[in-house]
Amino acid sequence: MLAMLATLAGCTSDKSDATKTESMNSDSAKSENRITDTLTYPYTPQYSNKFAIGDANNSLIVLQLYQDWDNNTIENSKNRFADSVIMVFSDGTRLSGTRDSVLNFVKKVRSTIGSITSDLTAWMPLRSTDKNEDWVAVWFTEHRVSPAGKKDSSFYQETWRLNKDGKVDRFYQYEEKVPKK
Repeated sequence: MLAMLATLAGCTSDKSDATKTESMNSDSAKSENRITDTLTYPYTPQYSNKFAIGDANNSLIVLQLYQDWDNNTIENSKNRFADSVIMVFSDGTRLSGTRDSVLNFVKKVRSTIGSITSDLTAWMPLRSTDKNEDWVAVWFTEHRVSPAGKKDSSFYQETWRLNKDGKVDRFYQYEEKVPKK
């Protein structure tokens, strides 16, 4: 049966299939946009539901922050932050203040952790088209080893906002502990 399907598939014209596929994709996209434009959602977003893929350079800025966090070289990231920063962590801690005061706290926390390795699963630069704001969403696993040698890991989803100057001014974190084996 598979051999017969392969033979039949081989007999069709590549040009014909490409044209059909292109037409189907075009029709599908038009239909999808039409559906999206007319959907009525059961909720109204508190912030926005109008997002597009953003500037990939924003992802690079945020990924460099992770590298400095892992390497305990947070001072290298100082110029990637805006003059005023808000950070909300998964445990409910909220930092709000000048770049220097927030980074001093972050450096103090990082100094209590031995080594860190971040395994990044995915990241996505986003643009809120109705708010004219840029965000980067990141999913990763962080592996920590305390100075005493105790190992711990967590899954994270973090969302970073960058201001019009390409500087981080807001951060939200969500965490799930990796289950013990």
